[in-house]
Amino acid sequence: MADDDPPARPSSSQGAAAEGAPAAGDAPAAGGDPADEQAADVATHTAESEEKAPESSASTVATGIFSSKITGLVREGTFSHFFGVGAHADVLQTAFRIPNLLQNLLGEGTLSAAFIPIYSRMIEEGREREAGRFAGAIFGILLAVTSGFALVGMLLAPYFVALLAPGFAQNATGELPFLIGELSQFMSQQFGAQAETANVERFRLAVQAVQVIFPMTAVLVLSAWALGVLNSHRRFFVPYVAPVLWNIAIIGTLFGAAFYVTEAPTAFDDAPPSTVTRLLFAACFGALGGGFLQFLMQLPLVARVMKGFRFSLSSKVEGVREAIYAAGPVIAGRGVYQISAFVDMQLASIAAAGALASLRYAQTLYLLPISLFGLSVAASELPELSRLKSQDAGPFLRRVNRSMRQMMLMIVPTMIGYLALGFLVVGAFYQRGQFSLNDTWLVYFVLGGYTVGIAATAVSRLLQNSFYALSDTKTPALIAVLRIVVSVAVAVPVMFWLDQYTVQQVVMEVATLLYFLRKALGRLGLPWLRTFQMIGLALLALVPAGGAWWLLQGAAWSIYLRGALVVGVFGFSYLGLAWLLSFEELQAWVGDYL
Repeated sequence: MADDDPPARPSSSQGAAAEGAPAAGDAPAAGGDPADEQAADVATHTAESEEKAPESSASTVATGIFSSKITGLVREGTFSHFFGVGAHADVLQTAFRIPNLLQNLLGEGTLSAAFIPIYSRMIEEGREREAGRFAGAIFGILLAVTSGFALVGMLLAPYFVALLAPGFAQNATGELPFLIGELSQFMSQQFGAQAETANVERFRLAVQAVQVIFPMTAVLVLSAWALGVLNSHRRFFVPYVAPVLWNIAIIGTLFGAAFYVTEAPTAFDDAPPSTVTRLLFAACFGALGGGFLQFLMQLPLVARVMKGFRFSLSSKVEGVREAIYAAGPVIAGRGVYQISAFVDMQLASIAAAGALASLRYAQTLYLLPISLFGLSVAASELPELSRLKSQDAGPFLRRVNRSMRQMMLMIVPTMIGYLALGFLVVGAFYQRGQFSLNDTWLVYFVLGGYTVGIAATAVSRLLQNSFYALSDTKTPALIAVLRIVVSVAVAVPVMFWLDQYTVQQVVMEVATLLYFLRKALGRLGLPWLRTFQMIGLALLALVPAGGAWWLLQGAAWSIYLRGALVVGVFGFSYLGLAWLLSFEELQAWVGDYL
C-alpha cells in the first residue's frame, strides 16, 4: 500500500511539484489544529510557528488514521471470525488485492507528488479560481482513466486471477485460455496441487469477487483526489478519518448478512461452505458501498474550501501537463512495488490454503504502527520540508532528523511489544469463530518476521517525502526499481521466508535513500543514541507487562481481556518512563492535548 542525483538547490517551479501528503492507506497526531488554517496564511508564519506546525499536523493526521485503523482492525477481526484462515479467506484477500493495483498506482501517493504541490502553489499565490479549474481537470481525467481501468479489470478478471494467484487455477485449466492454462499446469507440476474441487472453487469465487470489487477502486482514487484538495487547505482530519465509513460498511454488511443466513452469527465455528460463500460476497458488496461513502463524506468540505471548480477533461488547463509529467516517475516506482507484492501473492497462493490470509492478518498489524506513527509524521512534514528547500541544507536535515526521532518514539516500543507480546496481540484481535489457537500461533510467527522491518519502512516513507520536497520524484522511483529487481530475482528460493526477506529489501531501500540524500544535501545525522534509549525504556516496560501476564495465567479471562490488560500495562509503563525522563519527542505527539 518510491532517483539520479537530486539537485542540491532545485528551482522554485520544480519545488512546487514535490509538495503533498503521502498515502493514507497504501495509506495515513496534534496540538493546535492547522487543519483549519487556510494555505495562504502559511506565507506569513514566523520561524517559530514553522517549527510547531508539523508536530500539530502529525497529531491531527494520526488521530484520523487511528480512528480508521481501529475500525480496520475490527474489520479484520470480523474477517477472521467469519472466514478464519482457509480457502474463503484466501479468496477474500485476493479480491481486495488485485483491484488495489489501480488504487496504488493512481491514488494518494501519486497525487501527493503530482497534484497537491501544484494546487497548493496556486492557493498560496492567491489564484484560487485557477486552482479550482486545475482540480476540476485532474478530477475529470482521473474519472475517465479509473472508470476505463475498472471496466477492463472486470472483463479480464479471470486472467488477472490466473496470473496473480496461480494456485487458485491449478487443476482448473479447462476453464482457462491456452496460455493461462499452460501457466497453471506448469505451476501445478512444479509445486504440487491441492484438492481439485477446492482449487476450482477458489478460482471461480475469486473471479466473481474481483468483478464486484473492481469499481470500488475507481471511487477510492477519486477519494484520494478529495484528500489531496483538503490536505492542500490544511484540512487533515476528515480525509484521514473517512476510511472509517468504508470499514463500517463492510462490518455492518457482514453482520447483517450473517443474521440473515444464520441464526447465530456470533457462534460461527462450523458454518457450511455455502453460507461462508454468501458472506464472502456480502463483504465485497459492503466494500463497494463503503468506497462511495468514503468519497461522499469528503465532498461537502471540498465544496466549502474549493473555489472555481470546473469539470474538464482537457490537458491544456494550467498545471495539468506539469502534474502528468511529475506523476510519471511516481507511477513507475509504485508500479514496481506492485510487482513485488504480486510475486509474493503468487507464491503464497501456491504454498498452501490459508497462506494468503495468514500474510494479510499479519500485515494488518504490521502496517498499523507504520500508518499511525510513520505516515502521520511524513504527511505533515512534506509541506514544511518543501518550504525549507530554498534555505541552506542545515535546517532541512535537522527537521528530517527531528521527524525521525518523533516517529521512533512510538515505533520502537511497538516493535518490541510485537516480538514479546505478539501472541496476545494476535489472539486478542483475531482468535474467535473460525480462527483457531493454531492460527494465532501461525500469524504470530509471520508477524514476528515482519516486525523487524517496521522502523525501516516508516523511515523510508519519510526519506521518500524528503526527495519529493526537493522536487525529485525520480530517485525514489529508481531505488524502488533496484529493490524490486533484487526481490523478484530471489523471491522463489525464499518463498517460505517472504516476511524476513521483505525486511532485507526495505533496509536496503533506506540505506540507498540515505546515500542519495547525503549526496544532495550533506550528511544526515541519524538518531542512534536516542533510539537506543527508547529501546532501553521499552525493555524496562516489559517487566511490569510480563508480571501482569504471569499473574493472569491462571485467571479465567478471555484472551481479549488478557491481551488488552498486558499490552495496556506495557504501553502506559513506556510512556510514563518517557514522560518522567522528559523526552521532547513525547511533547511533539501530545502537543496541546496535555
